[in-house]
Amino acid sequence: MLNAKITGIASYVPDDILDNEELSHIVDTNDEWITTRVGIKERRVLKENVGSSFLGIKAVSKLLAETGTNPDDVDLLICPTSNPDYRFPSTASIIMHHCGMEKKCYGYDIQAACAGFVVGSYAASAYIKAGLYKKVIVVCAEKMTSMTDYQDRATCPLFGDAAGAILLEPTEDLSEGIIDGIYHIDGSGLEHLVYKAGGSARPASHETVDAREHFVYQEGRAVYRHAVIDMLTSTREVMKRNNLTNEDIDWFVPHQANLRIIEAVGSRLGIDESKVLVNIQHRGNTSAASIPLCLDENKHRFKKGDKIVLTAFGAGFTWGAEYLVWAI
Repeated sequence: MLNAKITGIASYVPDDILDNEELSHIVDTNDEWITTRVGIKERRVLKENVGSSFLGIKAVSKLLAETGTNPDDVDLLICPTSNPDYRFPSTASIIMHHCGMEKKCYGYDIQAACAGFVVGSYAASAYIKAGLYKKVIVVCAEKMTSMTDYQDRATCPLFGDAAGAILLEPTEDLSEGIIDGIYHIDGSGLEHLVYKAGGSARPASHETVDAREHFVYQEGRAVYRHAVIDMLTSTREVMKRNNLTNEDIDWFVPHQANLRIIEAVGSRLGIDESKVLVNIQHRGNTSAASIPLCLDENKHRFKKGDKIVLTAFGAGFTWGAEYLVWAI
């Protein structure tokens, strides 16, 4: 029997910073309003005329270099993203091409919105546990500013651009690696969080452009309520199934959507604040990339054997929680 463990992690954020002061010159908002409601001070933005693959290529290249992995040895690349470069081909294929991974590697995209990392990493672990692949990369690449409406003061302060990538490999030690995951989806959430136009249901037209329907649409109150409840319940589910208490958890890493959501979930779980990892103040909401980015920026704090619980919530609604034991 095999398990899948994380053997490497890397991330990439663009150099350009958009802080709340600069944002206040673009839309009617201010630092106090943004900080009070969502806890964000600044976010990184990709100003170059390139797609999410640019971010993913940077993160994967760094991952390959830091782990000493030959691109020819990678079996599979999964790319969770809500901001693919094109409707087709896949963003995974573009990242693979630029990273020289096409000799034997297969790849595909996953659309699970902000829950993309927990869904993608669990899917990747299944391939390894089944003995199909030995080296799998999961790279979450999100140019969120490409779908951000800078005339909407409610949503434009939220989003930033980033990519995060992990390498998964097999281990015979079943006490380490990705141990368990619980996932849910509820299609009735469509009306509350959706990218309205550009798909087959509502193709791009002068009408959709004029109506500003090619940006993320979010009903904040409904999303907040569902996010807190669903991240809380899925985390409790995975903890109960694995006999974990608050004291057993070394680190809790929630999706970085809103500081108020993070605080509400953490406090209701009774997890000590020192164990809750947060980077939203300087990164904003980077969708699927937020959890691997947060993990990478805190990996110097982890030690082998640490018990880590991840949870995320996104459009769909799609949500879930994952339990892993750090193996590096």
